[in-house]
Amino acid sequence: MLKDSDKSAPEGLWTNDHFNSLVPKTPIDRRSFIAAAIAAGFAVAAEPVLAQAIKTPMDGLEGGDAKVGDIPIYYAVKKGSGKRPVILVVPEVFGLHEYQKDICRRLAKAGYFGVTLDPFFRLGDLSKIADIKEVLAKANTLADQQAFADMDRVVDWAGKQKRANISKLGITGHCRGGRTVYMYTAHQPKIDAGVAWYGGLGTTPAQPLTPIDITDKINKPVLGLYAGADQGIPVEMIQRLEAGFKAFGKEKLCPIIVYPDVPHGFHADYRPSYRKEQAEDAWKKMLAWFKKNGVA
Repeated sequence: MLKDSDKSAPEGLWTNDHFNSLVPKTPIDRRSFIAAAIAAGFAVAAEPVLAQAIKTPMDGLEGGDAKVGDIPIYYAVKKGSGKRPVILVVPEVFGLHEYQKDICRRLAKAGYFGVTLDPFFRLGDLSKIADIKEVLAKANTLADQQAFADMDRVVDWAGKQKRANISKLGITGHCRGGRTVYMYTAHQPKIDAGVAWYGGLGTTPAQPLTPIDITDKINKPVLGLYAGADQGIPVEMIQRLEAGFKAFGKEKLCPIIVYPDVPHGFHADYRPSYRKEQAEDAWKKMLAWFKKNGVA
């Protein structure tokens, strides 16, 4: 992460005296952060999908797997006529697998045109790799510029669908996808609102900036949902993100909710980290956030 003394920091952020006065000074050791993230890791291919995993049926819905050029996507929307607000679902590091597809179906049942993609398709199917270290190593090579370009293509595709109302566009994502919610909202002016679930706050060579570094550039409402017992995202890092928004007067535009004593991945119902009560509460808050901010 950038430090106060880093002269290459984006203008108006780490060099801003007001911001510096709000940011905790204890440094975050990147190696320890990565080690903690791996310790909390879960490779989709290494563990059986738990029986608790939610399976939303396609009854009353239309959609399925498709492609935008060479980009694999999945979408779901209620059958019928009329356009529905669009929610772009950004996957975890495992890419496009059943969890993201089910989220699209859940959103469709709630009245949305849910669409997701595999940001990592050029790297292979990361959901089939059993070693979480290998998954992270591959995922960490995806540069934001490439990811954003692919997402832009999916947004353009959605804008041409007769059931999608792209003038009401939301975005949500979990873990790496949660980080991308913040980053893409700063990039894509068509986004109306976002909800980031435990979005990562670390860096890689291909992703040198974090949401903390671009709080001045996020000008649309984004709700952050974090876990108080997340081994990979210490509370101090969440406080840094909060401080960044506060420094630019955006604490109401981009509020953060921290659920105490729950682990990273508390919404991932196919994993042992799932916490039903908090996951359901956060889902309700997400839908309310989109409705409050015109994506409904």
